[in-house]
Amino acid sequence: MENSVSQTPTPHNGAKEGQIAKTVLMPGDPLRAKFIAEQYLENPSCFNTVRNMLGYTGTYRGRRVSVMGGGMGMPSVGIYTYELYHFYGVESIIRIGSAGGIADGIRVGDLIAAMGACTDSHYAAQYRLPGTFAPVADFGLLRRAVEIAERRKARLAVGSVLSSDVFYGDDPQALPAWKKMGVLAVEMEAAALYMNAARCGKKALCLLTVSDCPLTGEALSAQERETGFTGMMKIALELAAEGAENG
Repeated sequence: MENSVSQTPTPHNGAKEGQIAKTVLMPGDPLRAKFIAEQYLENPSCFNTVRNMLGYTGTYRGRRVSVMGGGMGMPSVGIYTYELYHFYGVESIIRIGSAGGIADGIRVGDLIAAMGACTDSHYAAQYRLPGTFAPVADFGLLRRAVEIAERRKARLAVGSVLSSDVFYGDDPQALPAWKKMGVLAVEMEAAALYMNAARCGKKALCLLTVSDCPLTGEALSAQERETGFTGMMKIALELAAEGAENG
């Protein structure tokens, strides 16, 4: 498909041209997008309610920022991020999601910046590459996120995560196998986001809060997942404000 704002609104996004900022924060849960907009953005305006995948644009510290849900799994986030990059002129997407910590030393509530995203998905097959693609974050976004976390004295680990196609996995040895390769946590979206960004020359970063540790049984409640990730949210908002365009 050609890049064209003339293809807006889309079947999945009711926004019109100009309603979405150049930088978008993307939680999986649309209610988390609503929470962020209402709690942190000035004068937020809802630009999407299609499929209840809520999206808002407002200002943060004088800079225009959008926040929109991306859903669960790579097919869902793949659709929304593709349209944002290709049809709405978005330059940077910062995923802010939850993850299951699997590495030693990773605890519930810790923050993770996904430098790279391993995956058991075949999402990359569409590109017909003569090898295995390594989905990685934009280095500029990653570097600034680390700097912000250091200023805020936040506990932030940087490394590889696993973007899995399955939540209820049938193989009990799968996560220990990824753990032995140094993978910090498992989530379900970063690899598709990073591939979409790479394919169209845009920027992406995945920031995660560890909501559970599947190998030990520790976990946050559903309510804590929805509203309790304030540390990650504030880092992402500062990062978005630093890189966003005025207006």
